[in-house]
Amino acid sequence: MKLLFIEYPKCSTCIKAKKYLLSLNLEFEDLHIVEQTPTYEELKQWWKKSNLPLKKFFNTSGKLYKEMNLKEKLSSMSEDEQLLLLSKNGMLIKRPLLISDNEVIIGFNEDKYAKLYL
Repeated sequence: MKLLFIEYPKCSTCIKAKKYLLSLNLEFEDLHIVEQTPTYEELKQWWKKSNLPLKKFFNTSGKLYKEMNLKEKLSSMSEDEQLLLLSKNGMLIKRPLLISDNEVIIGFNEDKYAKLYL
C-alpha cells in the first residue's frame, strides 16, 4: 500500500502523527504542506475520495483562515473556488493529511491510522 503523509513540520499534531506512523514501521512519502502544496487536481481527488464536506479540508483554527475571514466567505464560494484557494496556500489546509490507496484521513486519529494497517 502506498502512503502519502502531508505535514507542516512545526505542527505538534503532525509531529505526533509522524512519530506514530514510524512506530508502526510503515513506509510513506512525506511532503511539506507549504513547500510542496498539493495541486488543485490532487485536492479535488482526495476530497472526492474522502466523502467529507470540503470545509473539513480547511485549517479553521489557523491564523490565515481567520485573517482572510473565511468563516464568513466559504459558504458563498463555489467548490472550485475553495479548492483553488487551498491549492494556493498550504497553510489553509488542515493537517496532517494521510492518503492511502482508498482512504483520506484528515488530522491525526490513532485508531483510524491503526485500522488502516491491521
